[in-house]
Amino acid sequence: QEKLIAGPAGDLEILMTCPKQTSTLPIPYAIVCHPHPLHGGTMNNKVVYIIAQTFNALGVGTVRFNFRGVGKSAGKFDHGNAETEDLRAVVDWLKTEYAPPELWLAGFSFGSYVALRGHRELGISRLLLVAPSVERFKAGGLQLSNIPTLVIQGSKDDVVSPAGVSEWIAAQQHQPQFDWMADADPFFQGRLHELREAIIVPWEKS
Repeated sequence: QEKLIAGPAGDLEILMTCPKQTSTLPIPYAIVCHPHPLHGGTMNNKVVYIIAQTFNALGVGTVRFNFRGVGKSAGKFDHGNAETEDLRAVVDWLKTEYAPPELWLAGFSFGSYVALRGHRELGISRLLLVAPSVERFKAGGLQLSNIPTLVIQGSKDDVVSPAGVSEWIAAQQHQPQFDWMADADPFFQGRLHELREAIIVPWEKS
């Protein structure tokens, strides 16, 4: 289900997907943030799609959205600053319209940076960071809050520094679960099924 919602710079384009439900009880929802807008990142990115599909398999509804200046979303790229306000607008809309009992947040690459910047103030229950761009976007000083967090990083990533991610994790007061995918490239080509399992295995048990 695609729609436009009000954002800080005008319309924000979102895409909702829901799991098949056998109950009328409210379900958790997850918001998934896409990679760099100036390098072809959109809410239809393959990794973003796999994350959303995996959450649906866990019984969680999802909202993907295009940051400002991407697709039908109004505005201009702002290096993660105003994009964090875009994320906040999506969270506020979702809470108002659906009042989910839990709100999860995920991001891929640049989207992980935006998720990191915003997660502490948004009432997030769980956080997923795939190839978080901790060095490129100066996220090194950002600290995780004390919520279940999963970080997934490919060892052959030449966009996000694997060593930088490891160093950032080591400096965290609240340690996340860390899944190191050997030989995975920046886009997890040929490894998307493993990425899916890396999310499902720890989170379907909790």
